[in-house]
Amino acid sequence: MNASFSIHPRVSRRSLARNMALVAVVGICAAAGSGASQAAVTKGSVFGDAPAGAMVQVSSAEFGINRTIPVNAKGRYQVGWLPIGIYTVTVLDHGQPRARHPSVQVYVDRGSRVDMGCGYGRCTELAAN
Repeated sequence: MNASFSIHPRVSRRSLARNMALVAVVGICAAAGSGASQAAVTKGSVFGDAPAGAMVQVSSAEFGINRTIPVNAKGRYQVGWLPIGIYTVTVLDHGQPRARHPSVQVYVDRGSRVDMGCGYGRCTELAAN
């Protein structure tokens, strides 16, 4: 066996090729893992004020996301882990839409504030689409 193809005289070409393939697979997996951790950074959130006790719905047809969360007793809400993009934020009062913001931009690693203009603790009109 030619020593230029092997670190050790008894290591065959097949073993060397197998070891090199294993190193390549490990490198590819490590690169894919770092890409996944970078993808986690491409998230944002929507938060703001709305009538206490109401529900806020955040939806995106682009991503197929439709999340509905309760507004807390202080009149605040927050929806996190949203992919960057455009969302519609709607206040639901007893299941009925009362106020809507149709084009809320969610930015990378930031929150987008959307306060629902509801006087006296209740939303009175639905904004136009």
